[in-house]
Amino acid sequence: MTATATRQETRSPNSKRGKRIAATTRAPWLLLAPFLALFVLTFLLPIIVAIGSSFTKVTRRGLFGEEGVTSEFAWFSNYAQALADGNFIASIGRMLLFGIVQVPVMIVLCTILALMLESASAKWPGAFRAAYFLPYGVPGVIATILWSFLYVPGLSPLFDIAGLFGITPDFLGANTVLWSIANIVLWSYTGYNMLIIVAQLKSIPVELYEAAKVDGASTLRVATSIQLPLIRPALLLTTVFSIIGTLQLFAEAQVLQTVSPAIDSQYTPNLSAYTTAFAYNDYNVAAAQAVLIAVVAFALSFAFLKLTNRKSS
Repeated sequence: MTATATRQETRSPNSKRGKRIAATTRAPWLLLAPFLALFVLTFLLPIIVAIGSSFTKVTRRGLFGEEGVTSEFAWFSNYAQALADGNFIASIGRMLLFGIVQVPVMIVLCTILALMLESASAKWPGAFRAAYFLPYGVPGVIATILWSFLYVPGLSPLFDIAGLFGITPDFLGANTVLWSIANIVLWSYTGYNMLIIVAQLKSIPVELYEAAKVDGASTLRVATSIQLPLIRPALLLTTVFSIIGTLQLFAEAQVLQTVSPAIDSQYTPNLSAYTTAFAYNDYNVAAAQAVLIAVVAFALSFAFLKLTNRKSS
């Protein structure tokens, strides 16, 4: 009895230690479980379903499908149909032009604002950061409605001011509405990107500024020689986000469509996929369009990162 009790007492600390190790191993997964579940249900699963749907062909027999619905593997026929749609291809080209102009302008503007707010002579930087970030808090639909009042003749005071100089602007014309949308995007997202750059600026060691001050470096020299090189990761991040966001443009075009005849139902790639799905009821081709949009966004982002990494090396 004594030997048995001794062995049990010897095993007891080991078993308790094993249970503690097991509990420590499980704890992170238990804490991550809610996030992982939402991530799978709202991100991974929709992507898998969309890819699967893009390779599927649904055939309905009868006028309303009352005689049965069959699904079959369609290979790349949905992608061929999407690429044969001239309006969809034109929408991608339109957004590429949009991004070539709008993205550099926004990155330059948000960088200048961040550098100005983080300079030693800036007054009330917190208040100005909040003011510049505030438009990002306005939903895209609401922002577009607000700006549409400034674009419509008879409602906008801009037309009255322009009339004093003999100018008649056309913000919603075929040649200008794209840049009116760019103005809304610029107003909405410049403050958001600025905060990302500000966060990177705050990580720069104070010793570098002190050394530059001792050397007599001007504010411009500090910005070009210290700040801009060290905030390069933030600039790359904001540029990639902007490239992806360009191809995802949807709400602005859809809302302005009600006041601008120049915007059709396939003006942007996302609007084209939305129309294909919910106006033409062709969900499989719409899924193929969505996959193509994702592929183009990935290709452009990857090409941009490769190009910038090659230049830096």
